[in-house]
Amino acid sequence: MADLDFLHISLADQTLCGFAGGRLLVRFAVSTALNGPGERNGSGCTPRGLHQVRARIGAGLPLAAVLRGRRWTGEVWSPELHQQFPGRDWILTRILWLSGLEPGRNRLGEVDTFRRYIYLHGTPDTEPMGEPLSHGCVRMRNADMLALFDRVPLHCRVRIDEAPCPQWAADQDFQ
Repeated sequence: MADLDFLHISLADQTLCGFAGGRLLVRFAVSTALNGPGERNGSGCTPRGLHQVRARIGAGLPLAAVLRGRRWTGEVWSPELHQQFPGRDWILTRILWLSGLEPGRNRLGEVDTFRRYIYLHGTPDTEPMGEPLSHGCVRMRNADMLALFDRVPLHCRVRIDEAPCPQWAADQDFQ
C-alpha cells in the first residue's frame, strides 16, 4: 500500500480522512476532545491547525497493547484489566505523536501540541467513536489505528479543523 501524505481530521464530523496525491484513500471514525477545540496547555482540548507526525510509537506491538509514557507496559487491554483500572485514559495499540507547525497557534509556548502530548492512538473498542470524549487526543478503534499506522510516515501533514468532511468523501465507502 502507498504511504499517505496528508491526514484531515474533522472535529465537526469526528472523522479522519487519509490522502495520497490528493486522492482520498481511507476514512475512519474518531473521537476528539470532550472539551472541544482549543490549543492551550492544560485545556483538555484538541488543537486545531496544521501539524506533522513527529514520532511513530509501537511498531510490532500486539493489537490493544497498553502504552503509558509512550512505552509498552507489557499488558494487552482486556475487559478484566479495564475493571482493575477504571479511571485510566487508555492509550492502546500505536501512537502517532503530533507536533504543531504554526508558531503561536499550535507550536511553542502555551500552545505547543508536541509538549501537550497530543496523539492519534487506539482506545478500547468499548469506547464510542463519532462523538467527542477524549482528553485532547484523537482516539481511534484499535484495528483502525493498526491499519493507519503503517501507512503514515514521519512528517506526514495532519490538518485538524472544524470543517466538515467534504461531501464527496462522506458519500464514499472506504477501508
